[in-house]
Amino acid sequence: MEQHVKTRSDAPAGFFAAEAAGLSWLAEARGARIARVVEVVEGRITLERVGEARPTADAARAFGAALATTHAAGADAFGSPPPGWRGDIFIGRRSQPARPTPTWGAFYAAQRVEPFLAVAVAAGNLSASGAALVRRACALIADGAFDDDESPARLHGDLWAGNVLWSNEGVVLIDPAAHGGHRETDLAMLALFGCPFLEEIVASYDAAHPLREGWRARVPLHQLHPLAVHAAGHGPSYGRALVSAAERTLALR
Repeated sequence: MEQHVKTRSDAPAGFFAAEAAGLSWLAEARGARIARVVEVVEGRITLERVGEARPTADAARAFGAALATTHAAGADAFGSPPPGWRGDIFIGRRSQPARPTPTWGAFYAAQRVEPFLAVAVAAGNLSASGAALVRRACALIADGAFDDDESPARLHGDLWAGNVLWSNEGVVLIDPAAHGGHRETDLAMLALFGCPFLEEIVASYDAAHPLREGWRARVPLHQLHPLAVHAAGHGPSYGRALVSAAERTLALR
């Protein structure tokens, strides 16, 4: 088996171990294919190498149904990390909390959006007035305006197109920030940066596990997290996009 080794000399304690725990937990769902962990030590993780191929509609449809299976495997609570993991998890190079919380809105506002706002303001990527507007949206979310009867889903947590690898055997997922959350969040992140055959993925997902009415209107709500992460370190265009998503979230109520 060919292998891929990732190293980071300045990795904080647990950085690659958290990734390995997330990959293993997602693989246990027997849904979407997950890159297999060969070895993990401080500062290094070794994975199976995925031989990439051209995306196809058939592979996209298979992935959509498989992702629905992964989500349906569930989690102990909103915000819960992979079983056995303690402490923060990581999205890209940034840490984020992973604390079990009774309701989705309280978890999402406090652990997935608000932690990145002060960093984005300090970086000059988000204005103070913009941050205030995002916090208004967070208050609405935390108060339960978008809570529903869905159980916590087993999320990849960083499901942008760069973490979706297309191989001859179908889609393989890498680099998760796995936790318990709302399944619409993974789908919204897929849409944020574009993904090949996205409509086929979503249609197949919806056929396997029907999405709740109005899910398309809630995409900006579920994109607040990745936009906040990017506003913290990738430029003011993401700060503006974050404010726009917050405005659309507030407009839902």
